[in-house]
Amino acid sequence: QLQASGGGLVQAGGSLKLSCEASGGTFSNYHMGWFRQAPGKEREFVAAITWSGDHTDYADSVRGRFIISRDNAKNSVYLQMNTLRPEDTAVYYCAADPWLTRLKSGSDDYDYWGQGTLVTVSS
Repeated sequence: QLQASGGGLVQAGGSLKLSCEASGGTFSNYHMGWFRQAPGKEREFVAAITWSGDHTDYADSVRGRFIISRDNAKNSVYLQMNTLRPEDTAVYYCAADPWLTRLKSGSDDYDYWGQGTLVTVSS
């Protein structure tokens, strides 16, 4: 089970840190990803991190502004979001990939999903 939190309302240029806590499994057995879905749009990849935390990947739209990290001792993955823009407004989801191959950006490649947390960026 994945529980995302940390969303809220922030002004453009501001920062937010999302958290996702896992329970019911061995957290270090999963690569983790963050996705987002804006109103009326498809769910899209944001960032991913390997089980060990030594490799990350980002969507071009967030690269250089967002940072994904994890703490396996706390069964948690994080998304630090800086220099937020109105177009970052979306529901953000964390997801787990148990296959431990390359990092993936397709939502179909992730087996487990959190419930989502809403991020709203005002202009």
